[in-house]
Amino acid sequence: MAAYIGLLRGVNVAGHNLVSMGDLRGFLSRLGFEEPRTLLQSGNVVFNAKSTSAAALEKLLESEAKKKLGMEISFFVRTPDEWKLLIAGNPFPREAKNDPARLVAVPLKNAPPPAAVHSLVEAIPGRETARVKGNIAYIYYPDGQGTSKLTNALIESKLGTRGTARNWNTVLKLAALAAT
Repeated sequence: MAAYIGLLRGVNVAGHNLVSMGDLRGFLSRLGFEEPRTLLQSGNVVFNAKSTSAAALEKLLESEAKKKLGMEISFFVRTPDEWKLLIAGNPFPREAKNDPARLVAVPLKNAPPPAAVHSLVEAIPGRETARVKGNIAYIYYPDGQGTSKLTNALIESKLGTRGTARNWNTVLKLAALAAT
């Protein structure tokens, strides 16, 4: 069995796609995954599965969520080693240390081409700063995400792929949870 970190996109946001973390753990257990552990109420889970590809797990979880939960939910699955690389690749170390709640990592379904990354950077409407490394976008929101015009919809439209954001505090907590 190998550990995996799973992120659900768009659950428990503004009263939509409500999934309790108990239900999420039960869902994973019924699928045969072991030791599902959740973090916060925003769709973060660490679980053990027979060693397979993260992409195969994403497809399985998305298909089963549609069947068993009645919801179309995007899952983003990473191994603990991939998560460590996400942390090590952070181009904003000062912000991670001094302002981690305003730094987000955005795991993406696919690595966008350089032209798409350039398009995103050119479209940033405020003081936000974005860097993309492979299938991870890192974005610093100096004025906070809540009022920013750099929304997930804008990010996805410019990069041409889906993603889900987690602030740096959550990124580090997930790494710790996966290590247990």
